[in-house]
Amino acid sequence: MKFRVYYEDTDAGGIVYHTNYLKYCERARSDIFFDKGLSPVIGNSNFVVVHIDATFKASAKLGDMLNVTTKLISQKRTSLILTQEVLRESKVLFSMDITLVFMQGEHPKRLTNEILDLFSVYKA
Repeated sequence: MKFRVYYEDTDAGGIVYHTNYLKYCERARSDIFFDKGLSPVIGNSNFVVVHIDATFKASAKLGDMLNVTTKLISQKRTSLILTQEVLRESKVLFSMDITLVFMQGEHPKRLTNEILDLFSVYKA
């Protein structure tokens, strides 16, 4: 997912506010579904973040063109582990490993074949 950094994304010094990197990654994950005409909310089931390991490597600035990449590291019956990176050109500014559990209400739910197929193209 490619996008430009806008004023609303930055602090008073024109540097991207740290929590926005998480938002950029969330948008990229949602776009995986939206690009196929699907929704990340399926009936009364959706993904819940259970763990994030994030590394901030360099700052993005107002006006930068950024790209978010997503790689599937592993999948289990009810969960996915992804690595997502925010890049400016080829420089990694932010990276994170995120564990997502597919939930129905308060209970983990088996990943559907549609979800497994959707993420299979992102295998590392």
